Amino acid sequence: MENFDDSTLDELAAMICGDEPGMKRRRGWELALFLRRAGWEDVPDHDGSPRQRWILDLLHERKEDDAGDIERVVLRLADRREYQQQASEYVPVLERLQEVMALEGRRIDYRNGQPVLVQYDPDEPPRLQRVELKVAITDIVSDSDLARAVQLRLDEAHICQEHGAYTSAVIMLGSLLEGVLVHAAEVRTAGVPLPKPLRATGLQDLVQHAHTNGWIDQDAKMASELLRTYRNLVHPLAEKRAKHSADFDTADLCWSTVNAVLNDLAASAPQ
Repeated sequence: MENFDDSTLDELAAMICGDEPGMKRRRGWELALFLRRAGWEDVPDHDGSPRQRWILDLLHERKEDDAGDIERVVLRLADRREYQQQASEYVPVLERLQEVMALEGRRIDYRNGQPVLVQYDPDEPPRLQRVELKVAITDIVSDSDLARAVQLRLDEAHICQEHGAYTSAVIMLGSLLEGVLVHAAEVRTAGVPLPKPLRATGLQDLVQHAHTNGWIDQDAKMASELLRTYRNLVHPLAEKRAKHSADFDTADLCWSTVNAVLNDLAASAPQ
């Protein structure tokens, strides 16, 4: 599936360097590390020349070898693990990457949480497969009144999604997630305690707390940080600054996030 156009290599070099607003910027010494994480062998250290030109020259060299190294770069750019400390930078990179890959007749998809490159049919664009909820709310929330409230919010989020109220769906899912994680922090024994009182703990700290104590997996943690970014678009000024409004794909991604966290919480629930 190689045979990438030279203009695509230009775009990939720009995304790797990350000089555009909102993208993850990599300094010179980080470029070779990125390529090694992508699975490249025999990568030289950056020689101090202009970063984007240096990367582009390497991409052209590897394109000639036709050994799959360009595809490895694409998949590493789409890998959520590359943005563990900068989850908000993952979205603009993925959106741009999807646009560039569409011109190549390809698209990033995810299987078992890992990116794969698949053929893209513009007449029938595929959607990312949603993580499905495999448990009941009562498997996670022991308080019956709270369980009913959580289920009600899930149902209302479904209604919002079905009727195109995507921002409302995201807000509902974000508040639901926060409520469930507060409940877990209240009732579970934590090996690592919260660094601040629960009443002063926000969603980001709750997600980190759940991950640190092994209640949710790394992929659920990273996706939750992304959901928090989307949920903050409830503020119109934040939406204006971000120049992004929630759409079907945004809400669908948030559904996968909430379902993954709920599945993890059920799996890690004390017996």
